Amino acid sequence: MKPGFFFDIQFFAEERTEPATPRKRSKTREEGRVAKSQDLSASTVIITGLLTIYLLGVVIWENLLDMFRNVAWHLSSPLMRDDKWWVNPVVEGGRAFAVGWLPAGLLCALFAIVTLVYQVGFVVTTKPFVFNADKFNPISGLKKIISMRTIVEMLKGILKAFVLLGMLFWVMRNERDLMLSIMMYPLSKGSGMIVGKIWDLAIRMAVILFLLGVADYMYQRWEFNKSIMMSKQEIKEEYKQMEGDPQIKRRIRQKQRELASRRMMADVPKADVIVTNPSHIAVAVQYDQKSMSAPVVVAKGEDFVAQKIRDIASEHGIPIVENKPLARALMAQVEVGETIPEELYRAVAEVLAFVYRLKKSA
Repeated sequence: MKPGFFFDIQFFAEERTEPATPRKRSKTREEGRVAKSQDLSASTVIITGLLTIYLLGVVIWENLLDMFRNVAWHLSSPLMRDDKWWVNPVVEGGRAFAVGWLPAGLLCALFAIVTLVYQVGFVVTTKPFVFNADKFNPISGLKKIISMRTIVEMLKGILKAFVLLGMLFWVMRNERDLMLSIMMYPLSKGSGMIVGKIWDLAIRMAVILFLLGVADYMYQRWEFNKSIMMSKQEIKEEYKQMEGDPQIKRRIRQKQRELASRRMMADVPKADVIVTNPSHIAVAVQYDQKSMSAPVVVAKGEDFVAQKIRDIASEHGIPIVENKPLARALMAQVEVGETIPEELYRAVAEVLAFVYRLKKSA
């Protein structure tokens, strides 16, 4: 390494190079941050509206004509002198709207909701509405205005405008001769041709908006996934929060073992016999014919713990019997507080019988 050159490895420690964990994604959704495209939702509503007009156009048009006829009739009728002359026009207008335009509005709203749910799933949260003083901070607001996201949104808007204007220019140039010749046709036919061309242009623009919306949604997902990426340190911290700090858990387990060892040592004086290996293993066995169906291991241990069990047994005058096979079997098969298995009944019974004979002879 050249003199004076300093390489800080911590520079890379906080780089967000890892995909977001499920817990991070869940918390982000609870905060109301999701990947969605307003352009995709808007284009879906436009296409739904155009298709609804295409399917229900005749019904809508007839209802509008009926509404205008009724309004014109009421305006020219003697009922105009009545104070409530406006009731019938309002009722007729409401009926025409409900029959003609309400289904179209409901379908547009339905498809808007379906598109939004498809993008972000079903999310209900009130966190975006929680008061946050930073929202009123002019410095934070200025940062948002000149942020990269704002620049990208501005460039997207310019791109959409150029694409739509380009489509309009292309149609107008290709249909220029036809548009000029329309003036030679009768009014009914000419107006019908104009409406048809406007309809074709609207469909084309709606499809282009939809394709731009799909592209925008893909970009929004990519940008969102990038924005919630995590560093390795953040993943470690999250794991600690979920699973607990490994050092703390290690200390807890150590304390638990210490408490269990103390309780175990406190039960050694209750034992009737200590079965040893003779030095590496010590198992304390207790048997009370009145309260126990079989002998119980009240303490066991190896090496230092085994020596401690033998010392306590010697202090309380508990017999220590050397039986290597039995000591190994009890150590391997029986946990502290458990009764011995049936296959060891005979061996333990012989040891207990030997101990009882010693006590009687003493």
